Amino acid sequence: MPTYETMTRFDNDLRRLTPDQHRRFRRAVAAFVQDLRAADGRFRAGLRVKQVSGFPGIYELTWSAGTGPAGRATWQYGTSCRSGTPHVIWRRIGTHDILTGP
Repeated sequence: MPTYETMTRFDNDLRRLTPDQHRRFRRAVAAFVQDLRAADGRFRAGLRVKQVSGFPGIYELTWSAGTGPAGRATWQYGTSCRSGTPHVIWRRIGTHDILTGP
């Protein structure tokens, strides 16, 4: 099981999400964790994982928000807590606006 930690900004952003946004994020994270466990190290296309332009080592995960703006979370890999297990540091969560300070 991958390990993770959250930055204070992520925790603050998370508290501002609507219940629907929070539910969609949890669903996206379940798929994200499955992909982290996979041997090939690739993420499914529906998660739209990519590096944030201009911020080396920081990635974004995007998921559909239905009728509203797409949800996004930024993250980076941290030092592994267990050998061979990825460690994720969640940085921000919200909409496209978070990309101004990922």
